Amino acid sequence: MICPDLRVLFCGINPSLYSAAVGHHFARPGNRFWKTLALAGFTPRLLSPYEEEELLDLGIGVTNLVDHATASAAELEPEDFTRGARRLVHKLRRFNPATLAFLGLDAYRRATGERRARPGPQPRAFAGVRTWALPNPSGLNAHYQLPELAAAYRGLALELGFRRRAAR
Repeated sequence: MICPDLRVLFCGINPSLYSAAVGHHFARPGNRFWKTLALAGFTPRLLSPYEEEELLDLGIGVTNLVDHATASAAELEPEDFTRGARRLVHKLRRFNPATLAFLGLDAYRRATGERRARPGPQPRAFAGVRTWALPNPSGLNAHYQLPELAAAYRGLALELGFRRRAAR
């Protein structure tokens, strides 16, 4: 889900088995990505994974660091992240998004080698693109409940000029 000159490209770790099976990003029922986008003000309403192409009209794209599906990101090998980071650099050069937002500190840390990164804007660009690291919206991420996820994402939404709207 990518096209040239996006306002933001969200980069997940890798597809879940469920998302791969249905062919849509963040499709697993427990994933909070879509609710988080709506609550943070990126989308005018709550979208479903089956409406993901509407994101492109809003200047939002979605990709993954690693392209193959697993039941858990813990199944990925270090080489998966190394190859994925190289692929991501090529995508960024080709499509030129204004901002890259890694969804998960682990993904950001593994792609960049920045072991002490914290959520929020990052001091260094990734492949020349302004970069943020945001919490992973997976339902497996117990460190963040939905209100905290939305607050973390809202900072980026406001920086990029997305207006806060009531999510439905």
